[in-house]
Amino acid sequence: MTDKMIDRVPAPEVAGVIIPWFTPANRPTEDRLEETAGLVEALGRELAFLRPEHVRQVNSAQLLSGGILERLATDLEAHQCTLAVIDGALTPVQQRNLEKKLGVKVIDRTGLILEIFGLRARTKEGRLQVELARILYERSRLVRTWTHLERQRGGGGFLSGPGESQLEADRRMLDDRITRLKADLEDVRRTRAVQRAGRQRSGKPIIALVGYTNAGKSTLFNRLTGASVLARDMPFATLDPTIRRLDLPTLGEAALIDTVGFITDLPTHLIDSFQATLEEAMQADLLIHVRDRSSRSDQDQAEDVMQVLDRLEQETGLPLPPIIEAWNKADLLPPDRLEALRQSLSGPLEFPAVLVSALTGEGMEELLALTERGLLRGAANVRVVLKPEDGRARAWLHRNGDVLDESVSDDGTACLTVRLKTERMGQFRAEFPTVAVEGGA
Repeated sequence: MTDKMIDRVPAPEVAGVIIPWFTPANRPTEDRLEETAGLVEALGRELAFLRPEHVRQVNSAQLLSGGILERLATDLEAHQCTLAVIDGALTPVQQRNLEKKLGVKVIDRTGLILEIFGLRARTKEGRLQVELARILYERSRLVRTWTHLERQRGGGGFLSGPGESQLEADRRMLDDRITRLKADLEDVRRTRAVQRAGRQRSGKPIIALVGYTNAGKSTLFNRLTGASVLARDMPFATLDPTIRRLDLPTLGEAALIDTVGFITDLPTHLIDSFQATLEEAMQADLLIHVRDRSSRSDQDQAEDVMQVLDRLEQETGLPLPPIIEAWNKADLLPPDRLEALRQSLSGPLEFPAVLVSALTGEGMEELLALTERGLLRGAANVRVVLKPEDGRARAWLHRNGDVLDESVSDDGTACLTVRLKTERMGQFRAEFPTVAVEGGA
C-alpha cells in the first residue's frame, strides 16, 4: 500500500468515556468497566480513555462540574475525541449543555445502546424496532433542547417563549412517525402469531435462549443447531431473533430461538419496541437461561435478566415458561471454581442447571437431557381410544400433543399413546368428554 493510499484511509472515530457514580453502592466494578469498553467497541469507536468519576454534588444543568468537567474537556481535546459517552442517565438539558461545553457529541447509556442496536439491525423487523425505540427516546427529550427550536415564537404577547410552535411541529412529526411504526410492528406481531400458531400446531416443542448480553447464547445456539449465527465476543452481536431446528434425543424435532441479550439498565424504549420479538420467548415451552459463570458479575446479571422477564410477564399478561439454566463458559473457570459449581449442582437450586462450554462442546448431552426433562415436566403419557366418528378428537391430539404410537383395528377403532401436558389434558377432557382416556391426571 502506497503512502498516498494510506492517506485515504479514514482514521477511526475516537470516544472518551466516564462512568459517574454517586454512592459507594453504585461504584462501578471491573466487570462494569469491561462491559462499557465492549459497548464502545461494538459501536465501532476507538476508546481513548475510560474511568469512573465520583460525582459528589450533581449539577442539575450539566450533571458534571468543577474539576471533573474540566478534566473531561481536557482529555477529550488531547485525544481528539469526536464522542463523549457518559455511562449513566442524562436529562435532555444536561446533554445539550455538556455538548456546548465540551464541543463534541455527547450520549448517555441509553443513547449508546440505541446507537449499537441501529448498527446491528439487519432484518426489516429489526430496523423497525430500533427506529421506534430511537424515536420514542428522541420524543422524550423534546423539551427545549435544540437550538433550532428558537426559530419561531409561540403564542401571543411579549411573554410568550421562543420555540413553542417549532417544538409542537417536531413533536407532531415524531408522533406521526411513531403511529406508522407501531402499525408496521403490529403487522409483524400478527405475522409472528401466525407463524407461532403453525409451530404449535405441528406439536413440536419451542425452546428459547435468553440471557445477559455476551453470555454466549449465539455460540450455544450454533453448537446445538449447527447454524452459523454471528457469534462474537462483544455486546449485542445478535439482535434479530433466529429460529432453527433442534434435534432432541428422544422427543425428536424442536424449534430453538436465539433472542437479543439483556443488559443492566436496559432502556425502557427498547423493551417496549422489542415486545413483539420478546413475546417469542414468553410463548415458548421452555426457556434456557444462559449464564456466563466466568463473569464476576454473574449473579447481578442473572438478576437483571429475571427483572426483564418479570416485567415482560406483567406487560404481556403471559405466564413465564418453565426455566432451566445453562452455566456457560466452563472452559474459562479455574479448577477450584469449577469443582465448587459442580458440587452446587447436587444441592437445592432455584432452577435446574447444567455446566456447559458452548465453545468446546462440553456438557451438550447433559443440556439436551435437562431440556427434555424441562419440556416433560407436567406432562404424562395417556392411552386414548377413538371411535371412527372421533376424527376431530384425533386431529386435536395430533395438533396439541405428542403422538407416540397409533394403531387402528379392523372396525376402525384407533388406539393412540399420547404425551400431553397437564393443561392440555384438561382441555381435551372438557372438549371431548365421551372419549375414553386411560392414565394421566
